[in-house]
Parts: sequence; structure tokens; C-alpha cells
Amino acid sequence: MKLTVFGATGGIGREIVGQALASGHEVTAVVRNPAGLTATGERLTVLRADLSDPETLRGAVKGRDAVLSGLGARSRADAGVAARLTRSVLTAMEAEKVRRLLVVSAAPLGPVPDGHAVLDKAVLAIINTVLKDVYADLRVMESDLAASTADWTSVRPPKLTDKPRTGRYRTVVGGTPPRGRSLARADVAHAMLAMIDDPATVKQGVGVAY
Repeated sequence: MKLTVFGATGGIGREIVGQALASGHEVTAVVRNPAGLTATGERLTVLRADLSDPETLRGAVKGRDAVLSGLGARSRADAGVAARLTRSVLTAMEAEKVRRLLVVSAAPLGPVPDGHAVLDKAVLAIINTVLKDVYADLRVMESDLAASTADWTSVRPPKLTDKPRTGRYRTVVGGTPPRGRSLARADVAHAMLAMIDDPATVKQGVGVAY
């Protein structure tokens, strides 16, 4: 497939690029600073672009089978970046009539699963308070996705780690895996690539966790 990856120098984005290339896909990595991308290969195109300008992104998404985004806030100070930049991506995709989009969101935006322990609920409440600005940003992003013409999927992992990819995780379309406390960034990328051609995930939030 022909894929475009936004946020390609971030933890999840780098994994998406590397795993996609290893699987034989043709990848366009859109970055603000090419020096931050270590991946190489004859099927890789690195495109430097202003992510806030939809017009400059049209060439990056034109003719692609799917667009995958690892864009998001790296700290509370970055709150607002996910919605703002994803809106630019959506505008470019709509202009080029590209439909498939997969983005990274977060587990707290999904429903609390049945049987969730009292302790888990208490911890979740604390996290929601501390990161309320980041999650508010992601809620705006998901609202924009729902209002768009894209065939979107919002992937909602819990706490992220830098552990190696396992390929063994649980996914719940429209829900949240019970007792799912963590997921490696490498497995988030693996899950996103696996969902590209899964019709059950289209226009859905998908919880992913161990």
C-alpha cells in the first residue's frame, strides 16, 4: 500500500514508518525536521512540510491508500496540537478525496469497561484531572473526525511504554479492554497498520491494550 505518516519523528510515528517499510509498503513521512527521522529505504519519501497549512499537505496525501497520524501533545504545554494539526490533515485529505485515516488518541476517551476495579477508576480519575487539557484536545480531535467525510479510526491506547513489539494485545472496537494498563508504542503502531483494511474499525474508536 501507499501510506502517508504524520508525526513520523515521534515515538509511535517512527514505529509506524519502520514497520510499514519492513512490511513492503511505500511510505511518505511528513516531518518538520528531517534530521529527526532515522529510517531509510528506497520505498521511503521524506517530505518536510508546515503541518498547520493544509495546502502544503495535499501533495503528501494525494493518491495514498491510507494516512496514519502519530500527532499529539508530548506534554501539557502542547495541548491543542492534536486537534489543530489533525484538522489540517483532514482538510488536505478531503481536498484530494483520500478517505482512510488512522490517528492516535487515548484510552480515557473510551468508555470505562464493565468490571473495572475501584482502584483503576480512582487512578483514571486522577490522570483525567492532571491531563485534562491534553484529553480535551483529543476530544476536540475526535469530534472533528466524526464530523468529517473521512473513514477514520481513533486508536486509544493506555499508558505508553518503549518496550519491544509483542504483537499480542487486545482490541475492543467502540470500547476499552478491561484492566488494560499499558501498551508499547511499537504495538500501537502494529495495531494501527493492522487496522488499515479492517472495515469493522471504520468510524470507530478502538481501545487497545495488553
